Amino acid sequence: MALRPGSRGAFCILGVLWTLSCGAGASGADAGSQGDGRRMPEIEESDGIWAAQHQARPVDCWEVRTKNSSEWCHFIRTNPDCQMNSGFLSYLDGVFCVFPSALLPLVVTLYALWLLYLFLILGVTAEKFFCPNLSAISTNLRLAHNVAVVTFLAFGNGAPDVFSAVVAFSDPQTAGLAIGALFGAGVFVTTVVAGGIALLKPFTVASRPFLRDAVFYMVAVFLTFTMLYFRRITLAGALSYLGLYIFYVLTVVICTWIHRRQRGDGLSPAGSGQPERVSDPEDEDSPCSSVHSGEYEEEYRPLLPSEEGTLQILTKAVNPLDRRKWRRKSCSWRCFKVFKVPVEFVMLLTVPVVDPDQEDHNWKRPLNCLHLITSPLVCILTLKSGAYGLYKIQGVFPVWGLGVLIGAFLAAIVFCTTKNEEPPKYHCVFAFLGFLASALWINAVATEVVNVLRTLGVVFQLSNTVLGLTLLAWGNSIGDTFSDLTMARHGYPRMAFSACFGGIIFNMLVGVGLGCLLQMTSGQLVVKLELDGLLVWILAGALGLSLVFSFISVPAQGFQLGRGFGVCLLLYYLAFLTVALLTEFKVIRLTAL
Repeated sequence: MALRPGSRGAFCILGVLWTLSCGAGASGADAGSQGDGRRMPEIEESDGIWAAQHQARPVDCWEVRTKNSSEWCHFIRTNPDCQMNSGFLSYLDGVFCVFPSALLPLVVTLYALWLLYLFLILGVTAEKFFCPNLSAISTNLRLAHNVAVVTFLAFGNGAPDVFSAVVAFSDPQTAGLAIGALFGAGVFVTTVVAGGIALLKPFTVASRPFLRDAVFYMVAVFLTFTMLYFRRITLAGALSYLGLYIFYVLTVVICTWIHRRQRGDGLSPAGSGQPERVSDPEDEDSPCSSVHSGEYEEEYRPLLPSEEGTLQILTKAVNPLDRRKWRRKSCSWRCFKVFKVPVEFVMLLTVPVVDPDQEDHNWKRPLNCLHLITSPLVCILTLKSGAYGLYKIQGVFPVWGLGVLIGAFLAAIVFCTTKNEEPPKYHCVFAFLGFLASALWINAVATEVVNVLRTLGVVFQLSNTVLGLTLLAWGNSIGDTFSDLTMARHGYPRMAFSACFGGIIFNMLVGVGLGCLLQMTSGQLVVKLELDGLLVWILAGALGLSLVFSFISVPAQGFQLGRGFGVCLLLYYLAFLTVALLTEFKVIRLTAL
C-alpha cells in the first residue's frame, strides 16, 4: 500500500521518538528498579544486612505458586500480602482453599467468565442508568453544552475507569493496577481507537481542540511520571491533579466563548446547550430506522385509549424485554440479551432514571416510589462492601433496617401525593438519587473486577501493571471503542477523534487525584506506590511517546489524517504490547537496554 508523504514523515518521526524513549525509559527504570515489589534484588544472600531485611519483609502473595499445593490454603490465609480488605467475595480463598488443586484450570476459567460478566455489568450500568441521569442533572442545572461534555458526560463515559482507579488506589498493593489501567487505556485509545477512526474514514482534524487536549494530556502524563519517579503521591500532588482538571474545564469554556464571540454567537444558552442523547445501538436496525419508527409504533397503538393501572405500570416498567423487538432481532442479539436481562432487571428495580427527552420524563409512579426504598438500601449495602449497612445501632437495630423504614415512609408520602399520569415538580431529585445509586453499583462492581484481576495475577504470577494495561484497560475501553468507531462509520470522524483525547484526560486526572484523595481521608497523607520496575517506565514512556508523536505528526500532515496514519498507530500499539509482554516475562531486562 502506497503511503502519502505525510504518512512517510509520520513513520520517520515515530522512529526518532522511539529511539529517544528507549533511552529515557532505561534511565527511569534504573532509578525505579529498587522498588520492584515482585522481584528480588540481585545481592548476595551472604550479606547479613540484606538477610535481616529479607526476614522482616513480608512474602509476596504470588509466591504461593512456588509452594506445595497442600500449603496453598495456609499460605493464603496467613500471609498479610494476600488479604483483600474490600469486596464481597474472597477470590483467593476460592482458588486455593475451596477447590482442590486439580481443578485449578476450571476455577480460572470460571473466574475469567465471571470477569467478562462483571465488565458487562459495568457497561450496562454506565450506559443505561449512570449516563442518562448525568444528562438529566446537567440539563436541570442548565449547563452549556461544552461544560457538560467535559464534566458530567466525561464522568459518565469514564465511570468504569475512574471507579476502578479509585478502588485500586485504596490499596498500595493494587496501585500498579490503576496505573497500568489508566496508562494502558490511554495508549489503547490514542493508538488503536484513533488509528481505527483514520482507517475507517480519512478526515480533517479540528486543529484547536486537538492541540489543546494533547497539551493537557501530555502535562497530565508528565505529572504522573514525576509521581512515579518519587514513588509517592502527596496531598499537594493529589490536589494538583484535580486542579489541573478544573483548569482544563475553564480553558475549554473560555476558548469556546472566545471562538463564538469572534463569530458573533456568544456562549450557547443553557436551554439549547443540553447534551445530546446518544441512542442505544440495540434500538437501531438501520440508519433509516428512525424514519419508520412512527409507522411501527402506530401499528401497535391501541384503537381506544385506556389508562394503565398502577400494577400494570409497575410490571411494564421493570420488564427489560420488549416482545416486539425480540421477535425482529437476530439470534446473536437474543443470546446477548439473555445475559443482560438479569442485570437490567436488578438495575430497573434499584436505580431511577430521569429522561428529559420523554414527555413524562420517564415518570413511573409505582416504580419510583419503590426506588425510594431500594436505592437507599443499595447505597447502604454497597458502601464499603456492606460494612456500614450491617452495623447495628446500639448493638440492636441494623443501619439497613433504618434505611428501609425511612425509605418506606417517603415512598408512602410520594405515592399519596402524586398521580400516575403527571410527574411531580420535584421529579428531578430522582436523577440525583439514580446518579448516586448507579455510581455505588459501579464502584462495587469495579471492586470485584480489581479483586478478580489481582487473583488472576497471583495464579499466573503476573504483575498488577501488566494486568492493568491489558485486561482492565481493554475491558474499560470496549465501550469507547465501539461508540467512537460507530460514530466515525456514520460520518462523524472529527467528533470521534476528539473524544479519544478529551475523555482520557478526565479519566487520568480525576481517577488518580480522587483515588489518592479518598485514601488520604483515612489519615495517611502520603500514598506510596509499589511499582513493577521497568514495565511501569515502559508504559509511561509509551503513552508519552504516542502523544508526542500525534502532537507532531498531525500538524505536520496539515491536520489531514489518512489510512497511513491509522496503520502507523496500530503498528505502534502492537510494538508497545510486544515490548511490555517481553519485559513482563523477563525476555527484556534492564541490562539488555
